[in-house]
Amino acid sequence: MLLIIITLTALILGTLLPLRWGVFGFLAATAFLFLTQAAIHTAMGFEGTPLSETMLLFNNSWPAYIGYNLQITFRSFALPLLVLATPLIFRLGRRT
Repeated sequence: MLLIIITLTALILGTLLPLRWGVFGFLAATAFLFLTQAAIHTAMGFEGTPLSETMLLFNNSWPAYIGYNLQITFRSFALPLLVLATPLIFRLGRRT
């Protein structure tokens, strides 16, 4: 469900992103979506368990837990990135 929401948000951002922002706007939108998805993964806990139990699984190491969530987010971010880039590239192609 989270992937669908992030993908739809990426489609909206790719459609509404001003073309004059160019590459820097695209990178900012990508970073925003990635960090949002990673924060949601982190807040949800490991496989839906409460954070207190999750921290027991990770030996009370927040860096390990956040690193794990960044890795999971990195692996699932291909579809939102593609959806973000497609309307932006289409609009850039029509502009020239």
